Amino acid sequence: MTKKDEKHTISILVENKPGVLQRVSGLFTRRNFNIDNITVGKTDNHKLSRITIRTTGDEAVLEQITKQLNKLIEVIKVRELCDENTIKRQLALIKVHTPTDDVKSEVIQYAEIFRGHIIDVNPKTLTIQITGDSEKIHAFTDLIRPYGIKEVVKTGIAAINRGAKTI
Repeated sequence: MTKKDEKHTISILVENKPGVLQRVSGLFTRRNFNIDNITVGKTDNHKLSRITIRTTGDEAVLEQITKQLNKLIEVIKVRELCDENTIKRQLALIKVHTPTDDVKSEVIQYAEIFRGHIIDVNPKTLTIQITGDSEKIHAFTDLIRPYGIKEVVKTGIAAINRGAKTI
């Protein structure tokens, strides 16, 4: 991976007001930066939300994004979350074609190995919920692909610093 293709996880603490997400995402659009994924949710303080964005670029791109985000009135803090000190999780719901009991049994065994949960069963499909880092979800998806994946839905990355450090 070149410096230009480096992945960055940015955590942004913002005021919980209408239009803030649009202003943050609009900033990326205006600068022609891509958002690989995004997760937004209220914090324990109902007046604040936390936006976690995964993007790609070199240090200059990251610096520009950070400077521009800090100019937005509703932005309280912006931090890059370094991979080695960050816990990252993603959730995926995966619907798999399981036309026979044997196939169902195999897919259930794979889900158990990956600590997934079967959340829906019907005669022709199983829906599995799996959480973990992106690599785990990709590995599981690749493993069950031969059975016939009907549908995949993923959240963005939720990320938090390890230890006592906070945003």
